Amino acid sequence: MSVSKRGKIWVDGDAVPGPCKEIIYRASVRTDFDVVLVANRFQVTPKFHRISFVLVGAGPDVADDYIAENCAEGDLVVTDDLPLAARVLASNAAAIRFRGEELTQSSIHRRLAVRDLLDDLRGSGIHSGGPPPYATTDKQKFANALDRWLTRAQR
Repeated sequence: MSVSKRGKIWVDGDAVPGPCKEIIYRASVRTDFDVVLVANRFQVTPKFHRISFVLVGAGPDVADDYIAENCAEGDLVVTDDLPLAARVLASNAAAIRFRGEELTQSSIHRRLAVRDLLDDLRGSGIHSGGPPPYATTDKQKFANALDRWLTRAQR
């Protein structure tokens, strides 16, 4: 498969932690995949011809909308935003959360239901706590999930 036919890696730059971005950047250099970081505030990216940055306007979901409207079948979106993941999965792109979970059409519906339940609980005053800190094991799970996607995409 030629490089031009392979999918791109889209990164939700406002939500993905720095260690994930570093893993993605190194993978881009190693495999020659295009990476597009999208965010509504400026972010520094490595000087590599396959890595680009798109600065979008401020506002909720502006970066998400840009990614969802521009990603295509065969692309990968790295995000922890479940509604964005649902949108890109519907367009036959892949989605990986920054803790390494590969989302599918069937798993995204469960994840959205849990997210809505937790939102309802928080809205009623019940605090469910926040996410745990980003650990070394999370970083490794993400790197493994990205490597699996890259391997599949290179076939």
